[in-house]
Amino acid sequence: MNEVRDVAAGRLGAAELAANFADMHPPLTPAQAVVEANRCYFCHDAPCIEACPTGIDVPGFIRRIATGNLRGSAQTILDANIMGGSCARVCPTEILCERACVHTAQEGQPIRIGALQRHATDWLMEQEIAPFTRATPTGRRVAVVGAGPAGLACAHRLARHGHDVTIYEARPKPGGLNEYGIAAYKLADEFAQREVAFILSVGGIIIEYDKVLGRDVTLQGLRRDFDAVFLGIGLADTKPLGVPGGPLAGVRDAVDFIAELRQAPKERVEVGRRVVVIGGGNTAIDAATQARRLGAEDVTIVYRRGPGQMTATHAEQEWAQINGVRIRHWAAPLRVLEHDGAVSAVAFARTYLGADGRLALSEDRFTLAADMVLKAIGQALIPGPLDGAMAMFDGRIAVDADRRTSLADVFAGGDCVPGPDLTVNAVQDGKLAAEAIHRQIGG
Repeated sequence: MNEVRDVAAGRLGAAELAANFADMHPPLTPAQAVVEANRCYFCHDAPCIEACPTGIDVPGFIRRIATGNLRGSAQTILDANIMGGSCARVCPTEILCERACVHTAQEGQPIRIGALQRHATDWLMEQEIAPFTRATPTGRRVAVVGAGPAGLACAHRLARHGHDVTIYEARPKPGGLNEYGIAAYKLADEFAQREVAFILSVGGIIIEYDKVLGRDVTLQGLRRDFDAVFLGIGLADTKPLGVPGGPLAGVRDAVDFIAELRQAPKERVEVGRRVVVIGGGNTAIDAATQARRLGAEDVTIVYRRGPGQMTATHAEQEWAQINGVRIRHWAAPLRVLEHDGAVSAVAFARTYLGADGRLALSEDRFTLAADMVLKAIGQALIPGPLDGAMAMFDGRIAVDADRRTSLADVFAGGDCVPGPDLTVNAVQDGKLAAEAIHRQIGG
């Protein structure tokens, strides 16, 4: 295990890197979109609507594509989900609307709802059409903390109602996970920033960057200065491996690796020749697949349970394997091994379910050599900036159906509240909170 550590940037040429990180799913042509739209049964009680967290009228927007009304189609989508463009690209439609599609049960070939949604929303954005207008200003002011999907969705809906919104964003760019936390080939060509610009074009929204809750602004101060507050602060902390082996060169959080890939030129991002990714969610898949596409020769995801327990969908797991990533199930890390201050390997124990149903370690052990280890075992809320002011549930901010916290004037949504960690759910949280805030503060 004492081989020379091999971590380098520029393993592949510029042309190959550009191809590897180009849009993973080419858009439909106009002719393809019409053919696909005409497959839809336009169900009256459409199960796809129920399966969409934002309740998009799926048959309605598809019918408009079939009849050539792309503006009406896009407006139907965006009225329910202002981030319909990014959701069309990153949403796990295979477990949401497309799984519910009647065609899935009949022939295993659902309508390509995500691709059709992208077709309509991309057209509208390319035409630079502004489908929404701002109501007469009300004079009410709302603070939004976090310019991710939840915060942006909340701000846009509030601005449409005529309220003034100030967003406080900790990073230098808006977009949240869409900008920093999703594989580059899923949201290619600066789409995340183009979508933010589209959202802000409604007016009435100001973003202040590099403003950290608890450092530059406080919850108490925001409650004093604004009529209501929305928290879309995400999960800023990462969970430790909890095994022996201190900080070593080559061991890093997968979220940081993905963020670097989103922000830096691909040819400057370092990657190991042998990469081990620990975890079983979409972050693990994105990190592992991008490591391969950067030129890593050997990439292995190791997950403590079986494929059915991975939070990454079957489609995501298959995508990683198509890209040459191995996935080893039923194994947990025991120790990170080092040589000259850098990671050299990770020791694992095979796992199994005990008689009590709990995960247990067997005596069967193995070791994987590694130049780089990417930790993707989950993120956590940093509660300090909240000053213990509100109720929590399972390590996140407790909210009611309106996304109101235990403080009457404070609402929250996105990854910082209980529920699925999906962009589409975050958008719905922001939308519901905005409507509740509007009812509460009036005009």
